[in-house]
Amino acid sequence: MTDLDIALIERRVDAVLAPWTAAGGPGMTIGVLLDGRLAVHRHAGFASLEHRVPIGPATRFRIASVSKQFTCAAILMLAKEGRLSLEDEARQHLPELPAYEQPVTIAHLMHNTSGIRDMLEIMRHGGGDLGTPIRLQDLIDGITRQRTLNFTPGTRFLYSNSNFLLLGLIVERLSGEKLEDFLERRIFAPLGMRDTRMTPNVSEAIPNLATGYFPDGPGRWTRAAHAFPLHGEGGLVSSVTDLALWARNASTRRLGAEWLDELPKQTPFTNGTVNRYARGLVVRPYRGLETVSHGGLWPGYRTEFLKVPSLDLAVIAICNAGDGDPNLAAHKALDAVLDGKPGVHPVPSLLPKEALESLVGRYIDPVTAATLDIGLSPEGKPTLALNGLTVAAEATEDGRLASSRSSSVFMVRPAGPDAVEVEQDAGVTGLWRRVQPGAALPEGLPGTYRSDEMATTWTVTESDGKTLVRAAGPVVNGPDWEVEPIADDVVRLHIPGTLMKGWLDVRVLRDGGVTALETSGGRVKRALYRRVEDAA
Repeated sequence: MTDLDIALIERRVDAVLAPWTAAGGPGMTIGVLLDGRLAVHRHAGFASLEHRVPIGPATRFRIASVSKQFTCAAILMLAKEGRLSLEDEARQHLPELPAYEQPVTIAHLMHNTSGIRDMLEIMRHGGGDLGTPIRLQDLIDGITRQRTLNFTPGTRFLYSNSNFLLLGLIVERLSGEKLEDFLERRIFAPLGMRDTRMTPNVSEAIPNLATGYFPDGPGRWTRAAHAFPLHGEGGLVSSVTDLALWARNASTRRLGAEWLDELPKQTPFTNGTVNRYARGLVVRPYRGLETVSHGGLWPGYRTEFLKVPSLDLAVIAICNAGDGDPNLAAHKALDAVLDGKPGVHPVPSLLPKEALESLVGRYIDPVTAATLDIGLSPEGKPTLALNGLTVAAEATEDGRLASSRSSSVFMVRPAGPDAVEVEQDAGVTGLWRRVQPGAALPEGLPGTYRSDEMATTWTVTESDGKTLVRAAGPVVNGPDWEVEPIADDVVRLHIPGTLMKGWLDVRVLRDGGVTALETSGGRVKRALYRRVEDAA
């Protein structure tokens, strides 16, 4: 590319960053790797509002789930050395895991096809939030208590942080060293990634680490609370420059020539459908090109790591604001490079405004009782919300709306005035019906319910015209959560948290009276709370 080509990309990246420049709050940094060099690296906003330190080339951030590919790299190293097989049952190396009905392999963990429930959501069932101080052992205990999987291993995809914590533990058991030491010695030091390190203790002071913030009213910000320990699922801090070095290594193969090609390798589900989730990376098409990417989300931090291998191109976007959207920013920066290139498809157009407006509403899957909210942003852009996580929807080339997040596979198209066709992972398609207003709360709901897998008791009470749930979990006794009627014996249990105003979809089970609550969230499905006594 010429200097003028680079200048044009810089100006378009600056336009993406302009709102952060003007806001005077936290911000974002974007790097574009072209032809083996970090050709564009621009910044906006402050790494520290208290000390007015601007984001710069050396600023480090918590990159959260972008860490997962490095944990998978460590597993692949051990596999090439003959110290494990990807088809080993995970329990062979972690005997504390239950003996599930169907074996869970290391490969299942890497591809998010294990069915093992997500440890963060397990803790949420018990009233714990990411700002709740807990121990690593609490997370492990939560995983090993589960006797039920979300699905039969290999049949579906569901993102679960538990998978990568377990992979990190396997690395430690077989290598005899801490995961942070293994990664530093085997990957970061050889590649000169001096800004990258694993930080299990989130209270540790890290030089040049940006503070994470959440918005707290117009022009106001608050520090993002986080107290969960971090491991193979999301423990790294890094910088744009270091992640560019890692992206460049995929081409130079200075490190890992014998296993690098295994990282983006996809495997099919048992029904033959291809799983987009490779090994700590997501492989998906964009404008006719194959991209390899992963996002990261942690209180006050968001990251997008995006590569186009065929063009030796990468875009890295990181922000320290909880309301930022580095996924969108990275794709806008990518568009600046792709526009005008031969053979590149145009950006797909969204449905017409009238069609989008007609989709706005709440929908329910009659099979699973999962609920979906479709909305429009103030700018008229469609949004999809599942279990409280709202994402900007992107248009697909076949006219559907799709989740833009790498951790979910969710595509929607209109199916008449009161339904949408939804396709999820493994090609599973269903007809979700519009929820009609005016539902009443199910009768007989107050009482006490217990889940041994969650080690949690829920007490349901009525107060001042509201139905409330209070959790007594293994770590904390949570605050009151409000119950909202949806349809018949289906309700939402609202669980506000650090990252979002989340909800669980709850089906009330009866045998004469109410006998149990079957609850499903984004990453824990069909957890059963059995009634044990009436509430006072």
